[in-house]
Amino acid sequence: MRVVFLGTPEVAVPALKSLFEAGHNLQAVVTRPDRPVGRSARPVPPPVKRAAEALGLDVTQPKRVRGKLFAESLRALRPDILVVVAYGRILPRSVLDIAPHGAVNLHFSLLPAYRGAAPVQWALAAGDEVTGVTTMRLNEKMDEGDILLQQEFAVECGEHAPALQSRLAGAGSALLLETLSRLEAGTVEPRPQDHAAASYAPMLAVTDGAVEPDLPARAIEGRVRGFDPWPGVWVCRDGKRLRIIEAVALPGEVADEPGRVLELTTEGLIVACGGGSRLALRRVQPEGRRVQEVRDAVNGRQIAPGDLLERCGAR
Repeated sequence: MRVVFLGTPEVAVPALKSLFEAGHNLQAVVTRPDRPVGRSARPVPPPVKRAAEALGLDVTQPKRVRGKLFAESLRALRPDILVVVAYGRILPRSVLDIAPHGAVNLHFSLLPAYRGAAPVQWALAAGDEVTGVTTMRLNEKMDEGDILLQQEFAVECGEHAPALQSRLAGAGSALLLETLSRLEAGTVEPRPQDHAAASYAPMLAVTDGAVEPDLPARAIEGRVRGFDPWPGVWVCRDGKRLRIIEAVALPGEVADEPGRVLELTTEGLIVACGGGSRLALRRVQPEGRRVQEVRDAVNGRQIAPGDLLERCGAR
């Protein structure tokens, strides 16, 4: 098929490569403009641009997608289909109607669950044990188009967002190829989403990482796994931030106040959390220091049994 691909971050790269390797005729790759990064503010190309250029594909980076110029430039390519993976903008009807097969999106959740920018992160934060990938027809609303195909996966024990996102990106690429093949053959039947069952996964904010110790331990573990690497999860000890890098909720209950550091065991540094639940900290990063195993943090007097961990503001 003649394909125009729209995508921006690293999670979209496997889909682009799969389309290329499968022999689809990639007319162009559309991605977001280069963005200034770091103190130098030097523009850095998005991952999809780098991948596309390495494959020898034409790349375009429009500042706007709602003007006539962008729609006309795509129409001139005569694509059979638009494929969208984490592009980062809602496309107008003038663009969605350009290709005979419309626009197909790969989304990293089992829609209608977790519509929005961060489905993997919020699924982990919620403690979900099952997730998946969905291909759907795009419309002018956020992730509300008809579902084409879906595939379900179990979340692995202790899995963090980067690992789960990478796994779903690979599986989603295969599902995307199947979707295009079945669309071309006319053997896929779109089905409307149940909008009443929808949940949402908004873009993450720095403040999402500031957790209350009186949350249940499972909720804190979910955030640690889901908000890795950004924005992270942190608490405060004596006014200084302590980032939780790795933690696991434990069975059993305690009577201590939430946030109280109890003891160092073979399972980690035990902290009392909401509802009498227990959280084992395993790796932490004290403010201004490197990531440490909790035993090293205790030995270095960065944290100790008897401490009270509290919520602290974002920076």
